[in-house]
Amino acid sequence: MIPRISAEYIEKLARVMPAICLVGPRQSGKTTLARAVFPNHAYVSLEDLDERMFAQEDPRGFFARYSAGTGLIIDEVQHVPILLSYMQTLIDQESRNGFFVITGSQNLLVNEAISQTLAGRIAVVTLYPFSLQELASVNAVPESLEQMLWKGCFPRLYVYDVPPDIWYADYIQSYVERDVRQIKNIFDLSLFQRFLKLCAGRVGQVLNIASLSSDAGIDQKTARSWLSLLEATYVIILLQPFYKNVGKRLIKSPKLYFVDTGLACSLLSLRRAEDVVGHYAKGGLMESLIVSDLYKQSYNQMRRPNCYFWRDQVGVEMDLLIESAHGVRPVEIKAGMTMSGDYVKPFSALASVFGDQLQEPTIVYTGQTKPFSHQIQLVNWRDAGALDVE
Repeated sequence: MIPRISAEYIEKLARVMPAICLVGPRQSGKTTLARAVFPNHAYVSLEDLDERMFAQEDPRGFFARYSAGTGLIIDEVQHVPILLSYMQTLIDQESRNGFFVITGSQNLLVNEAISQTLAGRIAVVTLYPFSLQELASVNAVPESLEQMLWKGCFPRLYVYDVPPDIWYADYIQSYVERDVRQIKNIFDLSLFQRFLKLCAGRVGQVLNIASLSSDAGIDQKTARSWLSLLEATYVIILLQPFYKNVGKRLIKSPKLYFVDTGLACSLLSLRRAEDVVGHYAKGGLMESLIVSDLYKQSYNQMRRPNCYFWRDQVGVEMDLLIESAHGVRPVEIKAGMTMSGDYVKPFSALASVFGDQLQEPTIVYTGQTKPFSHQIQLVNWRDAGALDVE
């Protein structure tokens, strides 16, 4: 098992909170992590139809089976959300910290159920697929950027010798047929799959709802609904623009990224790592890799991501702004190996806007990690897992 950074924080939370909830994409390692951190807890999966039926028909009997044990892990709790109401009663009666550990793959359903029943009684931990730092800890980072983008970060691809193109095709089919049907009443799944592929083709771009809905053959209301679904099931990240206290000249639409680049590559029909070389989406895929990894760094430390992008109406753009108590740190992401003077130009424009609040600029690219002039730090993409997100 590749060590997960979240494990240390989960152990601390279990000492002070009655329940822990692990949420994140399917196959991101939630079950493996829960069972590793809590090896003495009983385990039950609600993917099992017999267990699901028992939990639905007799919730009290379901919990009674495990009341004498050291704890209980309930996998994919969104299948039987009524369990959370009974869990609330048990928590209030017995108050055993760390006793309940639940997992869920559907943010929308799980968060809604938790907010209604377990607010103040449960700590929610978001677990994405492996971060660059986690892969680097066991020397598992792929050799080239193209290999990294194509393979992605899902644990199963690193633990087992599974061809990524085959695994992602099955993952997409399973996701569309199971999660999508469970959350949304979508009758034309082929149309939704087309929409999903069109999103992959726009990775790293500012979201244009009108264009996306037109190409997909759906109305804008449906497009927004489906984007919300993709976000709720941890498929995409909608990176919001930064426009706090800087006037009204800035773009207001988010940029579209994928939580995992391997999934995006599969949707783009990239069958080999070599197919990424020279592909029009390579730059957007690299941005997606770094943005997603910054989200992982934040979630792994139990913090909400404070990441944004910047683009004004005259074309000045910055791929990332990381906001902290110390100011705003600009990060430019480039797929090239050679440092170019064009990379530096946006930093000067931002300096006139943010002044002393602008922190050390960083350029993530495919060249060597080293300092550069004007206090700019050059960081190779393989070292981007150590970017400071505080």
